[in-house]
Amino acid sequence: MTEVLLDSTPGGRVVEAMAAQTGLLDQFVLFGDSITQQACSQELGFAFQPALQNAFIRRLDVINRGFSGYNTSQCLAALPSFMPKPSQAHVRFMMIFLGANDACLPNTSGQDVPLNRYCANLKNIIEHPKVRAHATSIDRNKPAIKIILVTPPPVDEYQLADKPNLNVRTAERTKSYADSCRQVGEDMNVAVIDLWGIMMEKAGWEGKDGEVLVGSRKRERSEVLGEMLHDGLHFKPAAYKVLFEATMELVKDNWPSEDPEGANFNYVLPRWEIAPWAE
Repeated sequence: MTEVLLDSTPGGRVVEAMAAQTGLLDQFVLFGDSITQQACSQELGFAFQPALQNAFIRRLDVINRGFSGYNTSQCLAALPSFMPKPSQAHVRFMMIFLGANDACLPNTSGQDVPLNRYCANLKNIIEHPKVRAHATSIDRNKPAIKIILVTPPPVDEYQLADKPNLNVRTAERTKSYADSCRQVGEDMNVAVIDLWGIMMEKAGWEGKDGEVLVGSRKRERSEVLGEMLHDGLHFKPAAYKVLFEATMELVKDNWPSEDPEGANFNYVLPRWEIAPWAE
């Protein structure tokens, strides 16, 4: 397949680059649980996946691979079934947003994964051969895959209290999984969006020694978490907007050449004014 690239200057010349056996657009894969699965729904308003796709329109295809209820062990098992071969499509970004289900209390929903196993699963996902295959491409002009880890977000125990299927999580236990996710990112030299920390800071938590966590029933109810979570776990538009803004900031800071607002990340096909016509 011929991939047509356009330089960013008005009237710039069209440059044809062969990308044999690959898809036209590289992919930005969102890999996670129900929070990722629901990231495409605009029923309540702003949604993360449509916003991300709009930001990368005509540059990358944003692919949702969210699996409601899954923990990292289930996601690790599922990964080979959906991760494309480089000959099918090149994955340029992969967001791994897992841990909300792993952090369930033991002997409750059956979703819990011990903390050490959670960390090992994240590392095995990052190092999976299906993922590492995109570290280099059959087309050497393709950039290596960029992994983004996202910490599990905080929970609101007040909202969870009257939801038996969700009330198997605590603010304190979730924090331990968020902390471990950050540590995995540091150990693996992988970029991390500390969504737990960002949301907690917005909710007024200062991280002082002995400070009770926002979201815990040992502390007054947080209006801010109520504005971001609709059931104590899943996101309202406000939380998805926080994730979107953090994602775009991370891309700009870590990989400026991949910033869709920058001058160096062009449309894959040219503007209509100079696009070729069929004979």
